[in-house]
Amino acid sequence: MISKSTKPSPFKEIRIFGIEGLPEIHQGDDLPALLFARLSSAQFPFLDGDICVVTQKIISKAEGALVDLRTITSSPFAQNLADRIHKDPRLLEVILRESKRIVRMDRDIMICETKHGVICANAGVDQSNIPGDHIVSVLPADPDESARKFRQGLQKYFQMDIPVIITDTFGRPWREGLTNVAVGVAGLNPLIDLRGKKDACGYELQKTMIAVADEIGCAAELVMKKRDRIPLAIVRGYAYQKSEDGSQSLLRSPEKDLFR
Repeated sequence: MISKSTKPSPFKEIRIFGIEGLPEIHQGDDLPALLFARLSSAQFPFLDGDICVVTQKIISKAEGALVDLRTITSSPFAQNLADRIHKDPRLLEVILRESKRIVRMDRDIMICETKHGVICANAGVDQSNIPGDHIVSVLPADPDESARKFRQGLQKYFQMDIPVIITDTFGRPWREGLTNVAVGVAGLNPLIDLRGKKDACGYELQKTMIAVADEIGCAAELVMKKRDRIPLAIVRGYAYQKSEDGSQSLLRSPEKDLFR
């Protein structure tokens, strides 16, 4: 229920808007221009402090990070894997090309470390929401650079600085279900370090770091919805910290990783 009261809320709130009505994205499309046109037609402005969340899938489409499996010749290694886990050997070849290493493989699941240092299923290679039976998407070559370019485009059209989070959908150890995580970030600090700060009871925090870019991306997925073709969201009301560091601080180093 939406309250009709005009009084400001006495409580903290964050609002998330899923942007519907964008066209199918193709290589070379100017995504900030398409977003500007859509928001202008809806008379919905960005406000100071808003954050733009965008799915990796449309970034990859616009950048041409798509692979036609009909052009792929699978290696003997990919063919051997295909025989073991019952996947298309051409798809496995693309996954191997996008990987630095295979972390775990069991039945039809491959957990890989990508060239970016991200550990995820199938090295981020995906067939969902891609027109064409033989087309797969791969992660952008440099997701942080993609986020920076998107942010620059937003600044050009909207005349304001709008942080950008590029998300992808990952599984998690020990937990069922998928969640969004940030794979590219521009304009905000993705990781808030609370070590050395005191909590409400005066206890000094020793290990607490909050992955706010992941949390924002995960929350935005509630309105973006993978099946509803809503690839963009605006998050309003979160007091983010500005930063130009990108997403690399979200990646745990091998010496601190108990499970690597």
